[in-house]
Amino acid sequence: MSNIGKQPVQLSDAIKLDIEGQNVKVQGPKGELGFKMPKGIKVEISDGQAVVKKESEARELKQYYGLVRALLANAVKGVSEGFEKKLQMEGVGYRAKVEGRDLVLNVGFANAIKISPPEDVNISVAKNDIVVSGIDKEIIGNVAAAIRRVRPPEPYKGKGIRYAGEYIRRKAGKTAKGAE
Repeated sequence: MSNIGKQPVQLSDAIKLDIEGQNVKVQGPKGELGFKMPKGIKVEISDGQAVVKKESEARELKQYYGLVRALLANAVKGVSEGFEKKLQMEGVGYRAKVEGRDLVLNVGFANAIKISPPEDVNISVAKNDIVVSGIDKEIIGNVAAAIRRVRPPEPYKGKGIRYAGEYIRRKAGKTAKGAE
């Protein structure tokens, strides 16, 4: 049995959880999120906690049990606190700026790269740091991955866009051949 699925999800007073059949809708101070549960999984609310239950011990239900709990916990955290991913740019002349809602990156290409985020995602730039924030953890991760994909860090000089705290394993460059 999933250890993640057993844990209850704490609901604060500001969080409203609506369950209609297999659809779950979570409302909070930052917004509203929803997802659809697989058949055979249900969520029970009691004493300010949401507990995920499964109807039988079928193999498919065991596979989705922890997933539904994780999706519910991420939705509750997203509408109450929100999520953010930080990226760092490293390289001479690499710049980023926000124009309207779009992120404009100058990272060594002939033209600037423009990235337009979805409606519920905010992007901010401070020096060489890019912060992607919003309420949906999956969308935040996808936007941050798209930004990183523009210029991933290279292993020789470490130039590129990386996640904050990401370790880049460095390689030694070419060495001159010894005189014979």
